[in-house]
Amino acid sequence: MPKMIFVNLPVTDLKKSMAFYTSLGFTNNPTFSDETAACMVWSEAIYVMLLTHAKWHTFTTRAIPPSTSSEVMLTLSCESREAVDAMNTAAAANGGVSDINPIQDLGFMYGRDFTDPDGHTWGPMWMDPSAVPPGKQPG
Repeated sequence: MPKMIFVNLPVTDLKKSMAFYTSLGFTNNPTFSDETAACMVWSEAIYVMLLTHAKWHTFTTRAIPPSTSSEVMLTLSCESREAVDAMNTAAAANGGVSDINPIQDLGFMYGRDFTDPDGHTWGPMWMDPSAVPPGKQPG
């Protein structure tokens, strides 16, 4: 099996969250989806599992943090600056909040952060590795 990542996120409204992630370019894998969970596919290696709160609690007894907190920021690479902007625009138009942090534009790297309807933080970014100045670490 290839190395993959499955990001599990608790959501308050599964259908609304599925529509939100679909608007960002994710597709649903119905094989791993039901009325308690939805498998949303970003790439062959990246999957987001949207879990109702009841389903979430079958995996852990840890509390679901409030939507105003950030435990992690999930970053997705995009093909261009325009794709970063389009994802941020789609997030805002579909129940998320765009530009929750200042836009990061280093010339060789560009990113904008948003939250989904449940407050999960995402940071789509574009980078041109060939333009990274010598000795400069992205981030």
